[in-house]
Amino acid sequence: MQSEIVNRVANSGLITFNLEDYYRPGPRVMVDFADQLYQGQILKEKDFREFVKTAQWHQYQNSFVAITCSADAIVPIWAYMLVALALRPYAARVVYGNLADLEKQLFFDQLARIDWQQFVGAKVVIKGCSKVEVPLAVYVEVVNQLRPYVGSLMYGEPCSTVPLYKAPKDGFL
Repeated sequence: MQSEIVNRVANSGLITFNLEDYYRPGPRVMVDFADQLYQGQILKEKDFREFVKTAQWHQYQNSFVAITCSADAIVPIWAYMLVALALRPYAARVVYGNLADLEKQLFFDQLARIDWQQFVGAKVVIKGCSKVEVPLAVYVEVVNQLRPYVGSLMYGEPCSTVPLYKAPKDGFL
């Protein structure tokens, strides 16, 4: 006599939180001011404003853009703001920093749209494997957001999880 095979994972009520679902596809580009510095050290306002005025910003259409200066130079804040304004009509998103900072911010933008209340009392597994690289800071942010609401929080795959948090029995929030 054979017993029926029961899928305990499917019957567990676990909710899989897959960060891959919050990845925004599209080109990632970095604009580096280093080439715009006089003798690699100084930003001349007149020259920089001419660069901003004549640059082909349309090439960044629908791109995610990080703006930075990789040279060891003092770049005034207004220079970053000026470039951000020039890129805004074309780029899908502009951030200060490198490509890693950009990726983190793109995920944060997506997470900010979530109604975390939907997870009140839920058993949530933050999926570990992904086809896209998810920055570590994003995992930390998801834990910060979920913690006040969930009944339990785990990491990994539903069939093999690492327990992270269990809410006290006296309630949530």
